[in-house]
Amino acid sequence: MAYILSGDELSTECIFCKFPAEGAARFRHNLILVQQPHAFVMMNRYPYTNGHLLVVPRTHVSDPAALPPEEYDATMRLLRDATSAIGRACSPHGFNIGQNLGRVAGAGIDQHCHWHIVPRWNGDSNFMPVLGETKVISEHLEATYQRLLPELAALGEGPV
Repeated sequence: MAYILSGDELSTECIFCKFPAEGAARFRHNLILVQQPHAFVMMNRYPYTNGHLLVVPRTHVSDPAALPPEEYDATMRLLRDATSAIGRACSPHGFNIGQNLGRVAGAGIDQHCHWHIVPRWNGDSNFMPVLGETKVISEHLEATYQRLLPELAALGEGPV
């Protein structure tokens, strides 16, 4: 509901550029779990399931093919390592991992490519999204952040 009601308040500034630039003191507020020189991991403020993470390259491009090879490689390693970390922290039964490239493909932020890691559990889909147009998230974002932080801490710089 917060997302829907924010309408006109949404900034045109790229949060994937702005949030890391605000520094480690704002990581918790911005839901950034860890950053590396070429990429960072943050939680999705409007998650599909608990622990929905975003892995984001530092370079502002809409197409991953436009990333320099070393940045693409570093982002893919971070995607792999973040998936392992959330597996340890949350014990999901599986994952959906992917990208939405372009607005028509579902990208909410379509000018800065990023990857989604969505942990999945048996039975995590129910009638609520179908009948009630509502998603049920069973854990508060801050609690999930605290659960994930120790597992991602070894991957790079975290909050101060």
